[in-house]
Amino acid sequence: MDAKQLYMVSLGPGDVELLTIKALDRLKKCDAICVPTKSSDGSFTKSLTYKIVTKLMELHNFQKPTIAVYSPMNYKHQDWLNQVDTITNTLQKYDKVAFVTLGDAGVYSSVYYLLDIIEQDYPTLYNNTEVIAGITSFSQASSLVKKPLCVGDSRFEIVPLHKQDGIKTTTVYMRPKIGLDTKHIQSQGDIYTFENINYQGESITKGKVSKVSKYMTLFIDFFTKDNYGI
Repeated sequence: MDAKQLYMVSLGPGDVELLTIKALDRLKKCDAICVPTKSSDGSFTKSLTYKIVTKLMELHNFQKPTIAVYSPMNYKHQDWLNQVDTITNTLQKYDKVAFVTLGDAGVYSSVYYLLDIIEQDYPTLYNNTEVIAGITSFSQASSLVKKPLCVGDSRFEIVPLHKQDGIKTTTVYMRPKIGLDTKHIQSQGDIYTFENINYQGESITKGKVSKVSKYMTLFIDFFTKDNYGI
């Protein structure tokens, strides 16, 4: 699959007007769209994602073949293997394929279960995969009631209500002062340093820089994968 391209496209919280320009571009650029469905017969009757995709195509005047990806919410490895098989089989026919997910791919999405398998079994395809970030439901919820998720020196937490014991945690450190010594930041997982994202001088460093040189610096200490605790 040397010449193949896979886009993992975040659709946002369900409002087609909250789709990012980059996400729309990739949907227009791809040759086919893989759409998750909970229906084992491959129909889209239970797929909110399909309704969003068809509405987007109608609104923006483009058409793409839609491929059903059976996605039961069982959190079983075999299910993710089957989904990857559907995606790779689609890539046998099309050069550029999009897989769509609600919200943002990095927040409780199946995308990274699939990417783990793709990285192991199809490393070239993994390197040719682009993940498109999206707007989360809680970002929209905050805007609807005109209340911030965090401001000043407050902090913001996401707590999964279905599981309270042994929760793995990703920590984001942001709003540093230039010259800040980072020795007090103790990594519990895989920490990365992001500087000037989307601006001149952008850099991503695996690990933690010893001193902050740019205000637009954030550190993300990602939890260790370990099958994501499932």
